[in-house]
Amino acid sequence: MTERPAQRTPNRQLAALIAEAGFSNAGLARRVDQLGTEHGLDLRYDKTSVTRWLRGQQPRGTAPALIAEVFARRLGRRLTAQDLGLDACAPVYAGLEFAATPAEAVDIVSGLWRKDSGSHAELRKIAFTPAGLVVPSRDWLIGRPDDRVAHTEKPVRVPAQGGRPVPPRVPAPGGPARRRPVGDRGPGQRISGGDLAALRSVGELFRSIDDRYGGGHARQALVRYLEHELEPMLRATYGEQTGRRLFGAAADLTRLAGWTSYDIAAHGLAQRYFVQALRLAQAAGDRAYGSYVLVTMSRQAVYLGHGREAVQLTRVAQQGVGTSAPPVVQTLLHAAEARAHAVIGEVRACTAALVRAERALEAARPGDDVPHWARFFDEAQLADELGHCHRDLQQFRASAQYAERSLLLRAPVFARSRLFCRVVLATARLGLGELDQACQLGAEAAGQAVEMRSVRAAEYVRDFERRLEPYRDAAPVRGYRDRVAALR
Repeated sequence: MTERPAQRTPNRQLAALIAEAGFSNAGLARRVDQLGTEHGLDLRYDKTSVTRWLRGQQPRGTAPALIAEVFARRLGRRLTAQDLGLDACAPVYAGLEFAATPAEAVDIVSGLWRKDSGSHAELRKIAFTPAGLVVPSRDWLIGRPDDRVAHTEKPVRVPAQGGRPVPPRVPAPGGPARRRPVGDRGPGQRISGGDLAALRSVGELFRSIDDRYGGGHARQALVRYLEHELEPMLRATYGEQTGRRLFGAAADLTRLAGWTSYDIAAHGLAQRYFVQALRLAQAAGDRAYGSYVLVTMSRQAVYLGHGREAVQLTRVAQQGVGTSAPPVVQTLLHAAEARAHAVIGEVRACTAALVRAERALEAARPGDDVPHWARFFDEAQLADELGHCHRDLQQFRASAQYAERSLLLRAPVFARSRLFCRVVLATARLGLGELDQACQLGAEAAGQAVEMRSVRAAEYVRDFERRLEPYRDAAPVRGYRDRVAALR
C-alpha cells in the first residue's frame, strides 16, 4: 500500500494577519516580490503561492523573512517569521533594514558579523541592489534621534505574585562550574574609557593595513574582532555619554568592514555593512559621520556605475549635515557629488560641485576641529578627486595635471590610492596620445596591484588595458604586455 503524505495544518496565524492587513492573496504575493526586488532577489510568487502557504506549505529560503517584513511595514510593528506561523530562516538579504531602535541595530549588525566571520561564503556573493539605498538614506535623513542608548544590567527576576527575588542559578556542589575568562564581558560589566580608546586604535590599525595592502589582507580578522570583542561591548553596561561614543566607534569599524568588503568586490555584503554603519552613527548622534557613511555608499555606487543613485546619496548627506560641519567635511561631501556627476557625464553639475569643494578646502584652517575620519581629505585627496572627474569627462589634460599633483603630494602609506591615481594619469596620457608614457605608468600600477589583495586595484589595471585595445599592435603596448605577463 502506498503511504499517504502527511496532512498539513492550515496556517491560521498567517490567515489572521492577512485579514488584519487587508491583503488579498495576490496583493501579498505582489508585495513580497517587490520587496525581493529591493533586496536584489528575483521572486515569482502569485496568489496560488499564498494559498499554499495558508494550507500549511512552508516557503523556502528567504521568503519567510520577506513575508514578515511586508507585514511589519503594513502594520507598523515588528514581526518575525514565527509570528506568521512560518519556519525561521537566515535570510541572505538581512542587513538592509534600518533598525527602529539601537538595540535592534545591535542585533542586526552582530548577526552580520557572525555570519561573515564563519563559513557563510554565500554572504560574500550577495548582489548589490540600487533599490536598497533608498529606504535607509531616507530614514537617516528624516528619522528622529534616539532618545536613549544607555544599556544597564537587567533587573533581578521577580515572581509574578510579588514573591522574593529569584537569585541567580548556582551550580550544584561538585558540578561543572563554568568560569568566564578574565577578558570576557558579561551583561553587567561596564565599558571604560580604555575600551573606547582600544576600539579607536584597532580602527587605525586596520585602516593602515587596508591603505597599504588592500582590503583582502585583514578583512576577516577585522570581522572576527567585531564579533568577539565589539559585540560583547555593545551588550555590556554603559551610560548615555559612553554609549554614544561606543556606538560611534561601532559605526566606524562597521563602515571599515564594509569598505574592505567593497575592495574585494563583495558588493552586496559591503552595502549591508554601510547601511548598518549609518544606523549606528544615528545611535551615536553623529550626523557628520552619518554623512560620511552616505558618501562611502555613493562611492560604491559610482564604482558600480549607478551615478544617479550616487548623486542622490551625496545630496542626502549634504542636507542631513547642513552647514555646521567643518570645511574639510564640506569639501569631502562636494567632491563626492562631483564624482557622481562626472560618471554620468554631467559636466556643468560636476564643475559646480568641484568649485564648491575647492572653496570649502580653502576655508579650512590649521586649528579647525576636524573629525579623525576626515583628516585624510587634504589637498592631495582633492587633486585625486579632480583627476578622476576630468578623466570621466574625457578632459585628459586637466586630468593629467591633477593626477600628477596628487601623486606629488600623497604620502607613500596611501599605496592603493596612489595606484588608482597612477592609472588615472596613465589613462589621461593615453587620451593625450602619449602612448609610451601611458604604458610606462600602467606597467608601474600593474606591478603594485600584484602586491595587493584588492579587486578594485586589479580592476583599475584591467580598465586601462581595455583602453589599450585600439593600440594593441603598437610597440609600447607589446612591451607593456610583456612586462605585465612577467609579473603574473
